Amino acid sequence: MAGGNIGRMKDTTAFDWRDFLLRWSGEWVDSLPDDETRVEDREAARQARWLGFPPASEERIAFMEERLGRRMPPSYREFLAVSDGWRHAGGFVSLLAGTEGAHWHDNESELADLFEEDLDEESEPEEWREADLWRRGLQLDVESDATYVLLDPEDVDEDGEWAVYTWAGWRAESPERHASFLAFMRDMHRQFHRLRAQPSDGKPVFVNDTTRRLDALVEEARLEALRGGWARAVKALDEAKAYGRPRAAGLGDQIRRLLGHTSMVHFDDLVTDPRYAPELLPPLVAEHAAHSYWDDSTLRFPLRGADDDLVALAYTTLEQVRGGTYRYTATGPFGEAVERARERARWGDTDTAWRTLRNALPLWEPLGPDHLAPLGWVADPVLGPLLTPERGVELLSAPRGGQTGEAPEPAAGPDPGGLAWLAEHDPGDNRASYRLVLVERVGPEELPARLSDGDGTMLNEPMTLREARQRLTHDQREFSSYDDRALMAVGRAGPRWSFAFDGDPAPFGRRRFVSPAPIASTGTRAVVVWSGLRTRHGEPFFHLSVARDGAEQYAFTYADGEIRRSGEIPQALDPSRFFGDLEDRAEVEHSLLEAVAGEFGTRLPRHAITSGRLHTFTTRSWTRPPMDGETYTVISTHYEPVRSADGERAADQEPGSR
Repeated sequence: MAGGNIGRMKDTTAFDWRDFLLRWSGEWVDSLPDDETRVEDREAARQARWLGFPPASEERIAFMEERLGRRMPPSYREFLAVSDGWRHAGGFVSLLAGTEGAHWHDNESELADLFEEDLDEESEPEEWREADLWRRGLQLDVESDATYVLLDPEDVDEDGEWAVYTWAGWRAESPERHASFLAFMRDMHRQFHRLRAQPSDGKPVFVNDTTRRLDALVEEARLEALRGGWARAVKALDEAKAYGRPRAAGLGDQIRRLLGHTSMVHFDDLVTDPRYAPELLPPLVAEHAAHSYWDDSTLRFPLRGADDDLVALAYTTLEQVRGGTYRYTATGPFGEAVERARERARWGDTDTAWRTLRNALPLWEPLGPDHLAPLGWVADPVLGPLLTPERGVELLSAPRGGQTGEAPEPAAGPDPGGLAWLAEHDPGDNRASYRLVLVERVGPEELPARLSDGDGTMLNEPMTLREARQRLTHDQREFSSYDDRALMAVGRAGPRWSFAFDGDPAPFGRRRFVSPAPIASTGTRAVVVWSGLRTRHGEPFFHLSVARDGAEQYAFTYADGEIRRSGEIPQALDPSRFFGDLEDRAEVEHSLLEAVAGEFGTRLPRHAITSGRLHTFTTRSWTRPPMDGETYTVISTHYEPVRSADGERAADQEPGSR
């Protein structure tokens, strides 16, 4: 990439300290306002265009080493041979030690005591070593703004370089580590640039050869990113960002967000630009919504400089994201593809939804020159779960925005197909039991009418199963020990099938269980699977029932170590093939699910069920009504008014059993 070597200095003994320090000095002088109050020492540096001092002789360096009892690390020795000390090292160290000023800190600041207060016998050795830095470190700061700079003689690399640690009293973090003295000085040069990049009143605009080269690098990186060269682009943008160059952070954050990074991704100066706010605000707000539960005032921090209208838009978007009502839209043909993708995604067909978005990317129109890719969709409750690290790379690797380049290979979809993935241990090992209904040639939007009580049950807006369960529990007022109403997510299960899935069912009760397959199969065919082969409570079980036109065709249930069967079961599904040995329950379950998927040509979308948002509804009970003599409990969690004989309200009934 043109300009890609800007500012990239290799940490070797061949480093040209004089050229680096002269350039830094000239930039510092040129950044000073003409009318500032002249201070003698500062004025001498201005006139000489030199922030350093005369070089230290080898004898002087050797005498320093004899005084301190240690040979100094290579890059610090080389620096001293060019300048015996340094003024204005970054923004907070006004004088850096030469051969005379460097001394062992020996807990002069008493920071070792402060850091050790929080340590005990369970603390890691690294934590104790960090606290001891304030006893063993070589202090280099002579004059500073509450900032310490220490060389660590016990943190040494293969080249003999000592790490440098910096710590400021106004900064709560642990000391910041720099790999060597050279790395520290380069970082301070970048800090100087960052502090000058946004000039305050009275100071000139900071422009010099370094800023011009870096700004050209940012522009080339922008074009490279649009051509699909995101890796090269983000490397160059990070280099420019370290120097505080405008646009660099905002452009780089767009790439990082599509790679799945969310922490400290704020889009900086671009998010407050009204042109880009429709795309950049939603992912910023979504990250705030995911991690801020009590104080929404912090949303203003990354919006510094935004006008009132944009701040109002941010808080409106926050309400939509939290309520699950945010909808990403785009203009033109790409916007039409977004709507088609959402329709696919809301029924679980996430692979097709992603391909729809990806194939429409050449039609995408950026909102301005600094817009690198569509981003608002990652905050959409239905479209956002489509993003995976692999898909983010695929999107970023695709040429777009009027640029040309080689199209990337399609990323592999996260859905394995079939049903057998249900037998795999999920990351939280929470899927020990599950149940599902498959209905042929019926759309998923029709399933509530077939599986609910016929009381006009509607599908909920798409949400995760966890969110749906929390909402159901919050709204539910009665709980019956005899009812088993399943909260199920719905979607498409292949070309001809729809599914309803419950990943956290109630305990299986064989004597009271009633398969919903017959009633779901009116005018078609329905399959019910309920597996608890890996259940952690009770005996393992598995149920399969198949019905057509309202009548059960065949079924079997494995429970209590026995198989109960009815109807003419196809050979591929004959339970005797699977339940001879339950030593490896996961393997038995895997084989059963493969057989079911093969028999009916169906599948479940793993990504949509485990990571996406789907429509949900509550079914009728999966258990029969109680028979004469059977008792049960109903728990009421709401207050019911008790009325007197004349109908007046008398008191509130306490919640409890009825």
